[in-house]
Amino acid sequence: MLPKDLFSLYLIVDPILCGGHSHCVKLLNAVIPCGVKIVQLRAPNLHKGLILALAKDLLTITRPRGIPLIINDHVDVCLASGADGVHLGANDLPVESARELLGPHAILGYSVNNEKALEHAIRLGHKIDYLGVGPVFPTATKADHAPPVGIERLRSICSRSIHPTVAVGGINAQNAAEVMAIGAPDALAVISAICAAKKPTKAARELCQEIERGRKMKKATANN
Repeated sequence: MLPKDLFSLYLIVDPILCGGHSHCVKLLNAVIPCGVKIVQLRAPNLHKGLILALAKDLLTITRPRGIPLIINDHVDVCLASGADGVHLGANDLPVESARELLGPHAILGYSVNNEKALEHAIRLGHKIDYLGVGPVFPTATKADHAPPVGIERLRSICSRSIHPTVAVGGINAQNAAEVMAIGAPDALAVISAICAAKKPTKAARELCQEIERGRKMKKATANN
């Protein structure tokens, strides 16, 4: 099930970017109280056994606080760890197969970055719970990312989506309000803006403030 409080700050943690397993756990424990509403563990360069161990440790932080933990790509790690869901891309396990394995209550996110992928997501209907849309801007976090969609295309995709949308890719405190106001996603996802920040807790708070500022800008524009 998709939590109602998803629609704010979505943190993607990469243990390599965080400085290792223990630093990742420490960082998450610090930033959760600062407004993070959902967490995704993305570790493309780690062995599944290490991802599983980290997922279990992260769950000790997220579960007592009612914060969903999503596993990127790996349905088997999600099932073995007891995490709350999985995020998939077009080249991962088919959504239909993932939903069958995970059952009806797991959160299932799906990445889109163009109209063709959006149409596929629309056809998938209730098999998925939300869309990750991006990258919005160029990002060094994922070297093989698709071409950036930009804010206007983000807005087009979000306006046509039948699912809640999470904008991702190159988002930080300097552009978060603009992305929320013009691109009109339901939430923003960040990686390096928090994981690589010198002061992660301050970065998380600033992002939450900018998300709210963007929402107010959007509302003010709609009322004019």
